[in-house]
Amino acid sequence: MTTYVKPHRTRASDLSPVWHVIDAQGRTLGRLSTEIATLLQGKHKPTYVSYLNTGDFVVVVNAEKVRVTGKKLEQKVYYRHSGYHGGLKKQTLSELLAKTPTRVIKQAVKGMLPKNTVGRGMLSRLKLYAGESHPHAAQVNARPKAAKAEETQEPASEVIEADTQRPEAGDAEAATTIGRPRAAVKPTEAEAAEKKGEIDSEAEAVTAPVASVSSPKAADAKATKAKGSPRASRKTTKAEAAENEGNIEAEATAATGASVSSPKAAAAKATKAKGRTQRARKPSSSLAASKTVDTAVDDTATDVPDTEEA
Repeated sequence: MTTYVKPHRTRASDLSPVWHVIDAQGRTLGRLSTEIATLLQGKHKPTYVSYLNTGDFVVVVNAEKVRVTGKKLEQKVYYRHSGYHGGLKKQTLSELLAKTPTRVIKQAVKGMLPKNTVGRGMLSRLKLYAGESHPHAAQVNARPKAAKAEETQEPASEVIEADTQRPEAGDAEAATTIGRPRAAVKPTEAEAAEKKGEIDSEAEAVTAPVASVSSPKAADAKATKAKGSPRASRKTTKAEAAENEGNIEAEATAATGASVSSPKAAAAKATKAKGRTQRARKPSSSLAASKTVDTAVDDTATDVPDTEEA
């Protein structure tokens, strides 16, 4: 089974150009131009592609001090045409270096770049200066975007500072933990339990005042429960009154030997006694039936004639 690996495709968003400063003093024109063209095209990077401007910015100083070999100062001629009849003009290398030294390096580098839109964009990144100074110090000293992205994605782990005192020979754990990253040191189970208990106690302390504060309705309900309902209070009062009356009667009986009762109690006792008398006077139904049977037997006995007498 064959596997297919998708090749990497460079995109414009992946590019992060940097700035290079080159001193042209005493450098050969051709050698210097090839170095500059390589940096402008980005052929020194693994992300180079021909359809994108993957190169960097190049700042060249001391362009007027570039060096050439042989008799090129007099033999090398630069031509240009105005576009009109008889508009051809020419300059030697020495004349061009004296008038516009930056044009010498620019013409040499331009011939080494692609002749299209991408090549023109590369040439625009070339900054040439005849003297030693240049105004691109801020761009040259700035950090590239790739370094900033790496710092944000992978922050450096902080290391615990080592103690000034040297750990003892028997303290192996202290010796191993010194210099260990802070993320690697994990809390023990006892520390975790203690921390959890502190959090729970703080939560209870926060919720306790809230629970103790009640609404006016709840306070009224509690007061009503404590007092009790009116009926219950009346029942309790009657029971207490009866108990008090009983206690008074008992004390009076013990003192005088006679029963002292209230009018209601006397009426109740009289009613009970009357009922007992009526029950005693009224014969029961079974006794009445037995008496009736005895009377009938006596009547039949008197009516039957005596056979012996007859």
